[in-house]
Amino acid sequence: MRKEILNLLKTAGDTYISGEEIAERLGVSRTAVWKHIKELRRAGYDIVSQSRSGYALRGTPDVLTPAELVPLLKDSLFGTNILYHEETRSTNEDAKVAANDGAPDGTLVVTEFQGTGHGRLARGWFCPKGEGVLFSVILRPTSFLPQEAPKCTLLAAVAVARAIRSLGLDVGIKWPNDILADGRKLVGILTEMSAEMERIHYIVIGIGINVNITADEFTPDIQDTATSLAILAGHAVDRRQLLAAILREMETLYRAVQNEGFAPVFDAWRALSVTLGQDVRVLGVGETFEGRAADIDETGALLVDTSEGRRRVLAGDVSIRPKGWTGTR
Repeated sequence: MRKEILNLLKTAGDTYISGEEIAERLGVSRTAVWKHIKELRRAGYDIVSQSRSGYALRGTPDVLTPAELVPLLKDSLFGTNILYHEETRSTNEDAKVAANDGAPDGTLVVTEFQGTGHGRLARGWFCPKGEGVLFSVILRPTSFLPQEAPKCTLLAAVAVARAIRSLGLDVGIKWPNDILADGRKLVGILTEMSAEMERIHYIVIGIGINVNITADEFTPDIQDTATSLAILAGHAVDRRQLLAAILREMETLYRAVQNEGFAPVFDAWRALSVTLGQDVRVLGVGETFEGRAADIDETGALLVDTSEGRRRVLAGDVSIRPKGWTGTR
């Protein structure tokens, strides 16, 4: 009911709509309308009332609820089934549960805060409540095999980078999927899959973005390595519009992959890469080597030219750092 009332208020724009009209259009009592208006106000909606005129919406809270996202995702694959949790342990875990229960292709799981979110190599993800964009999407592709699923990580990185760059911010992709600005990390991406030998049951892509975090909110251990969109832009960023932009980019790429394969995604990734052409140090399990990042191959693996020849680096097995780096992160 609150969603329907909110839609009526948004449709009315700057004009007032009476409680009687809302009640008649929704088939409820004026008392019920008044109670839902109170709840919407408690949720942060700036709803003003005027005697004999009714109600008008003057402002909306910065929340990622279905009521706020659905109007931005009309006719979108990712706007048809949105699962919202104000707080959760992990959107990826929620998405996997939903996928196992039959959630359709394009299901979006979104939250304001997650307590145990993690990224590649089991690293944690820090983000204060309501200051990031934290979400997962469920994909059920039918046009490619399980061995190609890791390429969706590169697809997600391209989609996020393009959406952020549309804000006028200069970001790039560090192999395989970290989004960086001025060498500092903005985004974490984690892709997981359930599959058989010849069939993908589902792919879950989890994405966490530092949006409106201030510099003093980062914990001491990451203050030198992380940043946020607000810090880069010099002002707060509309999280709803950002998420919608990312999902539009992701849908465009996802549909292209289903029709053309991953070649266009790889070309876009190369154009956005801050790793290719750079001297790097590869930190692997039990070994470290240095070289120049030359390209990615048809699987998305990084190709590094070393003094002993070309080496192939697989996603998830290593970290990439500038040559000469001696830190511990």
